[in-house]
Amino acid sequence: MSSLGLEALLDRLGERSIECHSIMVVRHGRVVAEGWWAPYSADRPHLLYSLTKSFTSIAVGLAISDGALQLDSRIVDVLPDHVPSDVSEQGRRLTVHHLLSMTTGHVGDSLEDAWTQEPGDLVKGFLRLPLTEIEGTQHYYDNSTTFILARMVERATGQGLPELLDERLFRPMGIDHAEWDRVASGAAFGFHGLHLTTEAIAAFGELLLRGGLWHGRQLVPREYVELATTRQIDSRHYAEGAEGADYLSGYGYQFWMSRHGFHGNGAFGQHCIVVPSHDLVVVVTSAQQTVEQAQNVLDAVWDCLLPGVGYGDTADDDEGARERLAGLSLPLVPGTADPERSMVATLDSSLEGSALPDDIPVSLDPVDGGWRIRFGSVLTIDVGYRRWWESSALGRPICANGAWRGDRFVADLYVITSPHHVRLTVDAATRTASAIWTTIPLTSSDLLLHVRSPLVTRPDVA
Repeated sequence: MSSLGLEALLDRLGERSIECHSIMVVRHGRVVAEGWWAPYSADRPHLLYSLTKSFTSIAVGLAISDGALQLDSRIVDVLPDHVPSDVSEQGRRLTVHHLLSMTTGHVGDSLEDAWTQEPGDLVKGFLRLPLTEIEGTQHYYDNSTTFILARMVERATGQGLPELLDERLFRPMGIDHAEWDRVASGAAFGFHGLHLTTEAIAAFGELLLRGGLWHGRQLVPREYVELATTRQIDSRHYAEGAEGADYLSGYGYQFWMSRHGFHGNGAFGQHCIVVPSHDLVVVVTSAQQTVEQAQNVLDAVWDCLLPGVGYGDTADDDEGARERLAGLSLPLVPGTADPERSMVATLDSSLEGSALPDDIPVSLDPVDGGWRIRFGSVLTIDVGYRRWWESSALGRPICANGAWRGDRFVADLYVITSPHHVRLTVDAATRTASAIWTTIPLTSSDLLLHVRSPLVTRPDVA
């Protein structure tokens, strides 16, 4: 593996303004490059968003291998108590295959409409929505399909989705730190919410690359892995893509096809890229802000990394790449400490992207090496100066750093098990404050829900 190619990849990601959190490259089953942008770290699980779908697909494969489900198993047969009395004939025909390939006949993501219909029963709400296309003919990206698959797996196997994957996949692979976001009922979303370390994501990619084989043990049937990771239907990119864009290469069973293999993908840039022709797995976690940036990551792998596969560089080049990977860091907030300055301000929660729903007082007090910030009585965060400090007041960690910039105190508050962070600004002149998401989480904009344990970011639905 060319070290210069790896450095070119890092350069390209920087040029495209992609905020990376981690990268890992595995060739011939061996980690050849890895790095984390501080304060992200190797031992920290990261939210996968829709990359979770690929794991749910594998859970379906396990249920099929046990004889508990079949590709032609119908929703109405597996979950009869969730079927509305007015379900359409097409709704009655929908199967595991249609859900896996997202070809149910809805012409877009039905999730919020289904939950609006039935906040306590997404399956019933889904089956009540109109179906425009004939099932099995058109792919439209739809989160509801994976939620329903998770419920079908649970009903058929008698195990919760997290418990099934823990027993059959994660523990045999040595993965002992999977975390899940859940809905109000305690069920896992299925389409979102799994948190894994970068190494665990790479191990998953390696498992897929080997056809479900892990250290000599067939954890997932090869036949299912091949079905899931090959093209089942033409895909429609969720935004207009350029000619040849990887998201136009087709869709499998909760996996995207690509020009050089296949990949699992999650919102804001969570990538597990598998390239069978080069015996290669590439994992990137990040905080991308646009769909275009997701394609930019794939382009960077194809353009910068693939040409150097199988080639070596000089010892100096290799050492330079290792040093660069070891020293990766997100930028610290520039400014001064001004350690004597305390103040209280009022948070303006009306601003777009506000991370807190109420106009609460924000108090700022200097401590040795940084500050302690209190958001009313609901949250306390320690903020480092020229360093990252970690707080877990509500059970889940935030890493923060900040500084005074003139009359304004500025801090970056990273929800460190996710792609997201909040920019806090406290204005000493006006005694006002803002706490704005740089990228707004898809489940809820309420910061408290993302840092409270246990993690339930949609307490309004089940």
